[in-house]
Amino acid sequence: MSAVLRIIGMAAANRAPFVISTPNLNFLVNSQSDAEFRESVLLSDLCPADGMPIVWIARLMGIPIKRRVAGSDIFQALKTDPCTERPLKIFLFGATESVAAAAARTLNADSTALSCVGWLCPGFGTSDELSQERFIEQINSSGADFLVAALGAKKGQFWLKLNHHRLRIPIRAHLGATVHFQAGSVKRAPLVVQKVGLEWLWRIQQEPYLWRRYWHDGIALIFLMLTRVLPLAIAGRILRRRDSRKGHNLVIEQFHGANSLTLTLSGFAIARHVESAIRCFRDASIANKRVVIDFSQTYAIDARFQGLLLMLRKQLKGRGGELELVGMSHRLARTFRRNGLDYLLSPGERS
Repeated sequence: MSAVLRIIGMAAANRAPFVISTPNLNFLVNSQSDAEFRESVLLSDLCPADGMPIVWIARLMGIPIKRRVAGSDIFQALKTDPCTERPLKIFLFGATESVAAAAARTLNADSTALSCVGWLCPGFGTSDELSQERFIEQINSSGADFLVAALGAKKGQFWLKLNHHRLRIPIRAHLGATVHFQAGSVKRAPLVVQKVGLEWLWRIQQEPYLWRRYWHDGIALIFLMLTRVLPLAIAGRILRRRDSRKGHNLVIEQFHGANSLTLTLSGFAIARHVESAIRCFRDASIANKRVVIDFSQTYAIDARFQGLLLMLRKQLKGRGGELELVGMSHRLARTFRRNGLDYLLSPGERS
């Protein structure tokens, strides 16, 4: 958590746009069928795992996520951070007048590290209706460091993406029920309930209407576990065991063209080689060329390395660049599809 606080502090000091998303099971389910929603999460700058199912899935697949970090955890850590040189100025967007006002009172009374400088409750319209110039101007004129949206997960993500270049507040996030927790209108589950992954039951007890969402997400989780997560986890474990015995290597070669940079991956694109690959990918992201990753000599790829590809894609898109994957074998393409990354493949490889 201390690393997260340092990142947020640096973003506030630099006044550069910095978007935080806190993916939970509902995010995972929605991202399977909604490409725009998925893209809003992938283009975020910080995505801590908010939800024990996300942590469990990551551990099964060998991804080093140690603990859950909910949006309300980040907010609570900011409230009690003793290292702040000045209060971090917060603006609340969404919820209702009574909830936002109560949250603002709590923040200003209980914390010397945070200061709520304003709130705006525009109602329950569409993302376009909530993007009127008068709303954006009121938010920008507040001089806040941190904008917290409370619009519901999908609408909040869409709204932040839609107004990314209009907002002047550097740090933007949709932090789930954080505003309601601060207002006291919803109480967060005890720590022991959170740790065992039963916070959803606590939420249903307080907000019974949520049972439909949790039921839908639970059924979707079972389907994902059986069709994707468990096959990938078994394949990943076999790959790691083979690597521990044989020491699979990875060689990355660069080929510069007039308008493109091609990186050929020869060997095994797995977690053990991520650190060395980062240097090549970082150079590629600033080359001002279309980046092509050639997998024709790649024998296997794991989830950790695919995450690195998503980071490269994000960096390129932020600079107006493009990532293309070529030379994909049927076996590698199947791994991408099982990881839900079929949108990275060429049209002929997606089925």
